[in-house]
Amino acid sequence: MSTTTLPIAKAITAGLRDAMHADEHVMLMGEDIGRLGGVFRVTDGLHAEFGSQRVVDTPLAEAGIVGTAVGLAMRGYRPVVEIQFDGFVFPAYNQITTQVAKMHYRTGGRVTLPMVIRIPHGGGIGAVEHHSESPEALFAHTAGLRIIAPATSQDAYWMTRQAIESEDPVIVLEPKRRYWVKGDVDPDHRPELGPWQAQVRRPGTDATLLAWGPSVPLALESAEAAAEDGIELEVIDARSLAPLDMETVTASVRRTGRLVIVHEAPVLGGLGGEIAARVSEQCFYHLEAPVLRIGGYATPYPPARMEHAYLPDLERVLDGVDRVLSH
Repeated sequence: MSTTTLPIAKAITAGLRDAMHADEHVMLMGEDIGRLGGVFRVTDGLHAEFGSQRVVDTPLAEAGIVGTAVGLAMRGYRPVVEIQFDGFVFPAYNQITTQVAKMHYRTGGRVTLPMVIRIPHGGGIGAVEHHSESPEALFAHTAGLRIIAPATSQDAYWMTRQAIESEDPVIVLEPKRRYWVKGDVDPDHRPELGPWQAQVRRPGTDATLLAWGPSVPLALESAEAAAEDGIELEVIDARSLAPLDMETVTASVRRTGRLVIVHEAPVLGGLGGEIAARVSEQCFYHLEAPVLRIGGYATPYPPARMEHAYLPDLERVLDGVDRVLSH
């Protein structure tokens, strides 16, 4: 199979399909993922191909879905759970943080939980309440979970495959407003970059922009705009939020002396604060300016017509760049 062009959503579909062909223990679970193919059609066609024993339509009960997946993983299956929207994950928060994250540690390494929790992530789709959240910091704070956030079709395919292959539980944050953005996918050549590593998407010398998931295209757009004024920004796609690849981040900051972190989640208590603290500890004598964070505000996610005022945009990112360069 040669390189093909796929939207991110269909790259995930291809990753799920190939993983299911490769291992008969891989099964999918979630609300409306079977005959309907999921609300975002990510699992479209898989029910017809693999049947109702491997693509399971579940009740509307996130705690039950994840709890059942825990039992299946302990029995040798590799369940892949879909949470329909990020705001729906909280009924399963107890299962994820007290069972999924702790089972390996609790059993002294004797029991593994090779399961994946797929969560459509972030805002920008004009949805109603509870359909647009960025809860990554809540899960990154919980030891025992791996969290990845693909931003391209190539990463969506391969990081889906790699998450399913992992012996640890993995949360995959899928950028739902970018689901239909197309990109090249090469399913025949496994990338050298591991799923827990960050990637430099654009080299630069004047400042570093760090983003993940749905914010990566915004960071690249900002770098393009800044280049028109002679400012060269290095853009890093974090890709993995737990563990964090601080080596790639700090290497960039030591080169540029400045860091702006962009994420959709509220700045207050967001993962950007942890990254900023680590960079301050590890790059103190290289920093030419304070680390800045551009993100959501300390309010509940707003109604759809107010999203534009809440989500980071080009103007806010470039303002952050101007502020770090002014030092």
